[in-house]
Amino acid sequence: MRQKMWCDFRLAAASAAVLCVQFWDATAFAQNSRPILRPDRDVTAVVQPVQLAGFVAGAKLRPQMRPMNVSTSPTTEQTAGDVGFQRWIRNFRSRALAQGISPDTFDRAFQGVRYDADVIKRDSNQSEFSKPIWQYLDSAASDTRVSNGRAALRGNAAVLEAIESRYGVEKEVVVAIWGLESAYGSYKGSNDVVRSLATLSYDGRRGPFFESQLVAALKILQNGDTAPRDMTGSWAGAMGHTQFIPTSYLEYAVDFTGDGKRNIWSEDPTDALASTAAYLAQFGWVKGQPWGVEVTLPREFNYALADRKVTKSPAEWARLGVVGVNGAAVPNFGAASVLLPAGSEGVAFMIFKNFSVIERYNAADAYVIGVGHLSDRIAGGAGFKAAWPRDDRALTRAEREEMQRRLTAKGFSTYGVDGKVGPKTIQAVRSYQLAEGLTPDGYASLNLLKRLR
Repeated sequence: MRQKMWCDFRLAAASAAVLCVQFWDATAFAQNSRPILRPDRDVTAVVQPVQLAGFVAGAKLRPQMRPMNVSTSPTTEQTAGDVGFQRWIRNFRSRALAQGISPDTFDRAFQGVRYDADVIKRDSNQSEFSKPIWQYLDSAASDTRVSNGRAALRGNAAVLEAIESRYGVEKEVVVAIWGLESAYGSYKGSNDVVRSLATLSYDGRRGPFFESQLVAALKILQNGDTAPRDMTGSWAGAMGHTQFIPTSYLEYAVDFTGDGKRNIWSEDPTDALASTAAYLAQFGWVKGQPWGVEVTLPREFNYALADRKVTKSPAEWARLGVVGVNGAAVPNFGAASVLLPAGSEGVAFMIFKNFSVIERYNAADAYVIGVGHLSDRIAGGAGFKAAWPRDDRALTRAEREEMQRRLTAKGFSTYGVDGKVGPKTIQAVRSYQLAEGLTPDGYASLNLLKRLR
């Protein structure tokens, strides 16, 4: 519900098969209003069971975030950083008050807040490691996560039915987002959000963005939705069961319980789940339409058509030989594109508008497929029929940059070298593949890089 935060490159529409462990780069948030900002979270971790009847025991624990107690004695490193930090707080106070924050709200929010060196370390050392999409999906829709999702669905049936009735978003989709964002509420984050955002505003790589989030957090406190030290989340400021960043919270969170507060931090997930559904509805969710379906492609498929810009009805795709895995034409759910997240050797999808709606929550193709597939599995659906190219591996950022340089040098411009496999790089890859007589699926693989060398 807010916008993407990429680690170093975007999983592009047609063919980027690798997923950054930290997807998000906060600079992207300025362009759209998603609710999540979590560069710190390894979303590929196996879900930890929550304490609801029927949940599967024995799942691996997620990486633990160190609780931040603002009253603890600071380390030497924190003390060194805190001198300038306290000066920054005093200067920031006037900027916050100029944006409508009351002196009392500000002073309560910053009482005892100190510089957090650990947050800066996390922000500066976001992993360069990336994983293939199939490894991400193995975890995103693991048997444990599916079982826990079904238990969460049963345990919150009445609330989820009411939310679906109000917003027209299928309950399985809402639960799937809950599962991927916080392991069904078991991992919401324990960092003091004011402290984290203030530290990042003062000493981070994206100061203006985080300062805007900090002002939004202060507005939330001023509205009375929660107390300063109860406003906890990830080290980067994502909050609650479904990980809203403050600006998205202000715009999209709802009070579904009717208690006068939009409480996404409570052990009761009602407001958080309703807020997620409200967000998806706001961006045009179509009830009854799938995010996508697995399809098979004909041997002679024109891979230039595997492009998000190319849309056809399922019947038109069927006339081109693109059909469901059962061999029949896909039902007419509306205009659709063909997506090949691992190129011609991986699973193929026909995706619909709801794919783009989930994408507003997080722009990574792998995340959208993860939410969609998990929701399908929670609803009783099966796993994918086709195989993934599991002998392949993800390119490092250095390798992606090398590929861009080599493509451009050969006359297939990527319009810059940034290590991000976006539409322009995909098109350059496809053009090179066509020139070399290769399958033009646009997939930036290690084998392609070796050929370029």
